[in-house]
Amino acid sequence: MLNIILILLGKIVISISKLTNIGSGSTWPGHIALNLNNNFIKEILSNNRNLKTILIAGTNGKTTTSKLTAIILNHYGKKVFQNKAGANLMNGIASSLIENSSLLGSIKFDYGIFEVDENSLPLALENINPAIITLLNLFRDQLDRYGEVNTIADKWKNILKKVQSDTTLILNADDPKIAYLGINRKNTKYFGSMGLNLKKDHASDSTYCPRCGSKLTYSTKTFSHLGNWSCTNCGLKKPKTDVANYKYYPLSGFYNKYNVHAAVLIARTIGVPEKIFFESLKKFKPAFGRQESLKFKQKNIKILLSKNPTSFNQSLDTIIKLKAKHILIILNDRIPDGRDVSWIWDVDFENSINNFKSVYVSGDRVYDMALRLKYSEVQDFNIYEKLKEAINSQLLNVQKNEILYILPTYSAMLDLRKILTGKQII
Repeated sequence: MLNIILILLGKIVISISKLTNIGSGSTWPGHIALNLNNNFIKEILSNNRNLKTILIAGTNGKTTTSKLTAIILNHYGKKVFQNKAGANLMNGIASSLIENSSLLGSIKFDYGIFEVDENSLPLALENINPAIITLLNLFRDQLDRYGEVNTIADKWKNILKKVQSDTTLILNADDPKIAYLGINRKNTKYFGSMGLNLKKDHASDSTYCPRCGSKLTYSTKTFSHLGNWSCTNCGLKKPKTDVANYKYYPLSGFYNKYNVHAAVLIARTIGVPEKIFFESLKKFKPAFGRQESLKFKQKNIKILLSKNPTSFNQSLDTIIKLKAKHILIILNDRIPDGRDVSWIWDVDFENSINNFKSVYVSGDRVYDMALRLKYSEVQDFNIYEKLKEAINSQLLNVQKNEILYILPTYSAMLDLRKILTGKQII
């Protein structure tokens, strides 16, 4: 009876949030439900045993991989729902269950796809028995909240020992700490890449063997610590991959190849026919803030979420290849971003920032970013404390056939989209 009341209350909150344009109701309904019944998720799922769940976790790429997987399964004729607003904590999962269930708690879907915050994965696995767990990568992110990469990897290793053997693990073979989680475990599959070169990356986070602690060697690298790795001391090496390339990628940037490979491997594991992949990926549209294209004042804008050193470096590399001329960088330090912004010193501005014709900076920590750019010896840039003024001013430099590329942290991306669309996401 309690869960019925919580679902009813949650649906009312969702409706009010949407009607009043104060959000999508993607967190508060679940927050209320879990405060009144901390077993809400477990109980709802136990009463819907036909619903198969897929958990997707990692520092970067969760939202894009979730959406890629969803569009493939939808094209296959499966009914799918997800915590699509990027609400990847437990309250976001609970909210998505509320929104997609009947008042009696019945869920008439085939799959629930949940992207899960790195730190929340152990708690999620205490409440959910997933059919598939997909682990994308581990990079330094929000050190004040998560700690170092090793801290998260150890938590994942311990919780995966409790996961049932019939759950399929889908892991990134190119990430040593992720790949090691599947060693000696049955029902594990790997995706990866063909590799590129040995370009040095300032944001390389995990270059020591996860088994013996020795320095790893690489024959090829993609970015950060991802690549074809091996340990000359104990013999551990990158596992053989089930998917390492695909014929079509709907998004720019090498990092998005990993997201496509993960989604394709999930779909193959489920049994989706190969012909479905290409057809569905052709119809893919980016999730909010992940290479999302918008029009504002008759000008073209593309948003690339850049929330840590690795994602920022990849965003810069991507837009340089797209011949970007005008960029706006927005740095915030709110709870979703992490209070510690020292990570900006690991972004490789020295080899990238002077590629652009005009550079603007804004956000809560605009002067921290300005100082970082000053040390990178950027030729010229403009500082705006107020985001709306930064957008309007930079757009004056953008011709109708050009694109303004905006690189925001997470909360900055939410502020940005509210200005550009007039709507809140969460």
